[in-house]
Amino acid sequence: MHKPLATVSKSLFAAAFALAFSGAALADNVQAAVAANFAGPMKAIAAVFEKTTGHTVEVTTGATGKFYAQIKNGAPFDVFFAADNETPAKLENEGAAVKGTRFTYATGKLVLWSAKPGLVDDKGEVLKQNQFNKLAIANPKTAPYGAAAVETINKLGLTAAVTPKLVQGENIGQTFSFIDSGNADIGFVALAQVLEGGKLKGGSAWVVPGNLHTPIVQDAVVLTKGKDNKAAAELMALLKSPRIKDLIRSYGYDL
Repeated sequence: MHKPLATVSKSLFAAAFALAFSGAALADNVQAAVAANFAGPMKAIAAVFEKTTGHTVEVTTGATGKFYAQIKNGAPFDVFFAADNETPAKLENEGAAVKGTRFTYATGKLVLWSAKPGLVDDKGEVLKQNQFNKLAIANPKTAPYGAAAVETINKLGLTAAVTPKLVQGENIGQTFSFIDSGNADIGFVALAQVLEGGKLKGGSAWVVPGNLHTPIVQDAVVLTKGKDNKAAAELMALLKSPRIKDLIRSYGYDL
């Protein structure tokens, strides 16, 4: 005996609704605190993650030091991608992160960059010549790339010469904006911020040799709030996959 069409339609609708609801119930959201230098790669990673898992990622970018304070004060982040390895380790030791989840996802490179073509030479001599108005760096107290910039300036013996010309960004993202807008002629940012498809996307740059500053080893960790979040664990697993490692390298990071 055939069921009436209306009954069949209702049954199909109910099944479809149940399936959709089930999928929604299985999908989780990850709140990610991400160091500003990693904003570009994280956007690409989030797109891959959402497409392959159905989970979503809400990314907040900022300075590593400021994130530390926010996390300690109860900010609702599940995972933390820092611009150093000290801050995640500190959170882990203080019980604010899940032990055993911390790993190095990238090693960053510092670059002296100008939005103006030809201003920065390939040996960074523009710093010694001092022929610029403003030099932008990120706040060295909260941003590891800012600390690396200060180290570089000190090792080059240029602290006294350039200090009157320094302008500080709250984080490396704001520092990039100072230079990109022309408010600073040159500045120290992350190589990842000035590359597109593995090539300089504009202006002129000098990649700072690694011996001029402490290595910028960047660690990620699952925070206490995210310890039972399946999506957080899946995001961290994705970061370790060959496909994503290649993507990270394309932004100028070492692994």
